[in-house]
Amino acid sequence: MLEIKSLASGSSGNAYRVSDFKTPLLLECGIPYKKLQEGLEFRLSEIEGCLITHEHKDHCKALNEVTRAGINCHMSLGTKQVLIDDEFTEDNHRLITHKLYDPFKIGSWIVKPFEAEHDAAEPFNYLLWSRETGDKLVYITDSFYSKFKFNDLNYIMIECNYSKKILDENIAAGRVLMVQKNRLLKSHFSLKNVKDFLKVNDLSKVNEIHLLHLSNRNSDANLFKKEIQELTGKLVYVAGGDD
Repeated sequence: MLEIKSLASGSSGNAYRVSDFKTPLLLECGIPYKKLQEGLEFRLSEIEGCLITHEHKDHCKALNEVTRAGINCHMSLGTKQVLIDDEFTEDNHRLITHKLYDPFKIGSWIVKPFEAEHDAAEPFNYLLWSRETGDKLVYITDSFYSKFKFNDLNYIMIECNYSKKILDENIAAGRVLMVQKNRLLKSHFSLKNVKDFLKVNDLSKVNEIHLLHLSNRNSDANLFKKEIQELTGKLVYVAGGDD
């Protein structure tokens, strides 16, 4: 069994705590450091590592403070290079880079990075396997689709940013600009794509599905939860979203 806690989810910041009750991890640190501390009940020292998917600030806003707290932050070389070049991040030994598909260990976890389809330098998503519990978790965010199929998943954390129907209604009403729509279609997971992903993966061992990074304007949390539950028959949680 794993413990998953959403500290923030959406365009203004993303951060999640995942634990197998031996090694607590952070997935992203895209909120102000004070809020991160509060969300972790000021027990940041328990965190063994932080996984960063890409360089956008809603995924790494507190990166400098997290590394100063002695926590290794893991990412692609491309992500690190952009952050350093932008002078947002201090270059230090706590910024650990990895290659695509090369597994690495953090405490009781084995983590494998895989490709995300997003408008970033070298975005990663992550497959995590706990040697403590045997549970397998996939974390997919900021990607408009995933070409991968996974075996023996127990937990799914996946972006479900928008419904095309709601987005089109907002475009017609002038609430969303066409340029925003074009970016969404090429960089974020839609409800339909989430359903397509779930249909092609074996969900027989899945305990929980967590829907992430919902847009306030272009999503409907209750509808999304209902439709994914009906499709999968699984326990579904929706992380708080914003836009």
